[in-house]
Amino acid sequence: MKPNAHVVKVLAFDVFGTTVDWHGSIVREGAVWSCEKKLDIDWSQFAERWRAGYQPTLERVRRGELPWMKLDEIHRGILDEVLVEFKVTGLSDEEKDQWNGVWHRLAPWPDAIEGLVRLKKHFIIATLSNGNVSLLVDIAKYASLPWDAIISSELFRRYKPDAANYLGAADLLGCEPDDLMMVAAHPSDLKAARECGLKTAFVRRPLEHGAQPAGTASVSAAPGAASDPSAPAWDVTAADFIDLAAQLS
Repeated sequence: MKPNAHVVKVLAFDVFGTTVDWHGSIVREGAVWSCEKKLDIDWSQFAERWRAGYQPTLERVRRGELPWMKLDEIHRGILDEVLVEFKVTGLSDEEKDQWNGVWHRLAPWPDAIEGLVRLKKHFIIATLSNGNVSLLVDIAKYASLPWDAIISSELFRRYKPDAANYLGAADLLGCEPDDLMMVAAHPSDLKAARECGLKTAFVRRPLEHGAQPAGTASVSAAPGAASDPSAPAWDVTAADFIDLAAQLS
């Protein structure tokens, strides 16, 4: 039976890709940078490469090869590499920091605000993200996201999918793990949450990596996505946050 308001008290949301559109936001801001700097860049590829450096760097932090760093610092280090690869030169450190700040200016998915407002009427809604606290606060202000609480991996000094995040969120919010539902567009996040006793809601975000060329598989069709016959049976699978609110009401 699907969870409902009587068995779930708190919803914890992944942010990047699940709640906000990082790819589209970088592409749109990149177009402005192109005009300002006279650049000829495929910003979709630029965004993908920037994001692609994220998990490998987190893994190095998890293994202790790198010291603990906030996500802002990780994004900034990856940006330096990407600028070299895309042959972008002549930027001052201040300009690089401004570009790195795009992660603080991410637009919400079209359904996000309405869905969160509806869910907030029945549940505590919080972030549970690898973003550092200041980054998540800035995104919330920029995108008008109505969170009740900002919970970040920075509080635990352990990046998801470390169990400290899921169990720590339950503890901070004063609930048992099975009173907490993790909402994410990424099966790996949900799998780790479920292993900690949380309930899970998979939200489809087929455009997280931009529009897919004709004839290519969507990112959402990767193993573990709802369209895959071998996909795990999450407690809830939703088309978007509005659909999630309808299913949980």
